[in-house]
This record gives sequence, structure tokens and C-alpha cells, in this order.
Amino acid sequence: MLDFVVAGLSANSVPYLEGLDLQRAVHRAVVGGQRPDTVLLLEHTSVYTAGKRTAPDERPTDGTPVIDVDRGGKITWHGPGQLIGYPIIRLAEPVDVVAYVRRIEAVLIDVLAGLGIAGVRVDGRSGVWVGPPGLEEKIAAIGIRVADGVTMHGFALNCSNPLDPYDKIVACGIRDAGVTTVSRVTGVETTPADVIEAVTSGLRAEFEGVVVA
Repeated sequence: MLDFVVAGLSANSVPYLEGLDLQRAVHRAVVGGQRPDTVLLLEHTSVYTAGKRTAPDERPTDGTPVIDVDRGGKITWHGPGQLIGYPIIRLAEPVDVVAYVRRIEAVLIDVLAGLGIAGVRVDGRSGVWVGPPGLEEKIAAIGIRVADGVTMHGFALNCSNPLDPYDKIVACGIRDAGVTTVSRVTGVETTPADVIEAVTSGLRAEFEGVVVA
């Protein structure tokens, strides 16, 4: 069974380091068998985070602070209007990280389909994308870590967030593609709170086999 915790949305957005401490505490409890697999859902206050493979020239050049973290992937931005999901899930042995990422992508693609958006995968690039071949824009980013067989970090689905913070960085290390949001694609203001139910149902269906009508 999955336990879902909505840690803070909108005006109650969670500072990144506070969210990281919560992740680590939940991760320890899942590893130790003190709690079930858990998904944290939240928004962060504005922050840049850099994965282990981030190159110096991908970071902001104006001195904007960046938090270095132990997930995969490169630099990205988190902030209000973006739904963050941190699935803290024990993976079956043998651990297949790529397969896990594909399962998260599949959930997000289904969520987007429910909003009338055709999300796709792009060969060689994680996350979910929208747009015609060769002109895709990223709408959801994924960066994870697996420790003691249990996942950390997760996904960021762009709902109604601004896009100008991405102008200061090379988002996810990708120079030849842009970033977009659900609201921009559909022309309808869609907040993280608007998609939580669909995301929760999708994760339950994928990881528990439970389909919610």
C-alpha cells in the first residue's frame, strides 16, 4: 500500500531543505520497516537544485544560490505552481532504476492525457515532453536516487509556474529544448492542487494495481 502525504501547497509551499529533511526521515522509516511506501506531494518555494552531474557552465552566472543534492540528473528549478512528487518506495530486487523512471513517466503521461495533453518520451532524455518531434518542450522532470533499495527524490510536473527562472540555467543540461507548463499548453489555469487527485490515482494504479474510478 502507498501512503500519501500532502506536505504543503500554494501559500504553504515547503522550503527545499525542509522538504529534504522530511524525505530523509520518511526514507529511513521505510528502509527500517517502520512505515509503508510513501509519496510526498508538495510545492516548493523558489529554489535551484543541482544533481551530481551538473556542469559549472549550466549553473546561474549571477550568483543565484544553488543547492547541491544527491539525486541523479542535472540542475533544475523548483517553485510555486509546480507539483513535486517524492515517491519513497521499496523497489523489487534486482533493482532496475531505468524501469522505475519509465513507470513514473507512464503515470505522468496518463495524467496529462486526462488533461487533453499528449505527453511523450524522448529517446535519451528522461521526463515527459510535449510538442512535435524535434520541437519538444519538457513539461515534467524526473531525478531520483535509490539507497538501501528505496527511492528518493522524484518528479516535478509544471502546472502553473513561471518559466523565466529557467532563463538563468541550462535546465537539466539540455540546451536545445525549452520548458513549458500544463497551463500554457491548454490555455486553462491549472494548479498543482488541480492535478493531485489524478496523480495520486495514477501512482496507486501503477504501484498498487488499484484503479480508482
